[in-house]
Amino acid sequence: MAVFKVFRGDASGGGEESYEVPPVPGQVVLDAMHYIQANQAQDLAVRWNCKAAKCGSCSAEINGKPALMCKTRVDSFGDEDIHVQPMKTFPLIKDLVTDVSWNYKVNKKIQPFTYAADEPLPFKIFQEDIDRVIEFRKCIECFMCQDVCHVLREHPEGREEYFGPRFMIRVAGLEMHPKDIGDRTAQLHGEGGIDYCNVTKCCTEVCPEHIHITDNGIIPLKERVADRYFDPIRSVFRKLSGKKERTPAAESLPSGP
Repeated sequence: MAVFKVFRGDASGGGEESYEVPPVPGQVVLDAMHYIQANQAQDLAVRWNCKAAKCGSCSAEINGKPALMCKTRVDSFGDEDIHVQPMKTFPLIKDLVTDVSWNYKVNKKIQPFTYAADEPLPFKIFQEDIDRVIEFRKCIECFMCQDVCHVLREHPEGREEYFGPRFMIRVAGLEMHPKDIGDRTAQLHGEGGIDYCNVTKCCTEVCPEHIHITDNGIIPLKERVADRYFDPIRSVFRKLSGKKERTPAAESLPSGP
């Protein structure tokens, strides 16, 4: 029998409870949670949807590491107990279900895809430009990168000052799009808080879609912010020319979905 130590409780408190589950070939942790629900604890709260590692719903911390329950095989743990706990970064609702609504509030703050008013439609784009940004579109919003990010995990009071890795790659996908004329650099430097990221790459390590969040997304954005705000030559040029950095307003330009 496989032994599962599953967190049971809510925002007021709780702890692990032990369950035994008969192993079957190909069994994943989500299968075990369903067995527990059906046979031992019908009130166990578990969020899931597709069971195909594409919806991002069944995120949890399994033996201390963020992972998708539907993608984590039971036999990969051998004879050791399997500890299943909710993601620590987000407020707990019940058992393994957390409140991730903060992420959607952050998403609304980001200027959407914005193209020039005289841009002919449909767009004509080189394949190499599409290849550059398509990686960021693979995100399934499991929010495990947000969960493991030490800035959000260790400093919950600072969430209003940092978007987190998931939304850094959303911004990267927009900023690097060949037809987007928006400028989100000021927001990244301000409420986006990209300066807080110290490039530990822990977000990349847990991404189930293998997105190179740090190398391909966050680092290029940090370079753009550094060029604007910390390049002494550019700073002198701005002072001498009296020109301000271009930051077009989202509401004044055509926006895509």
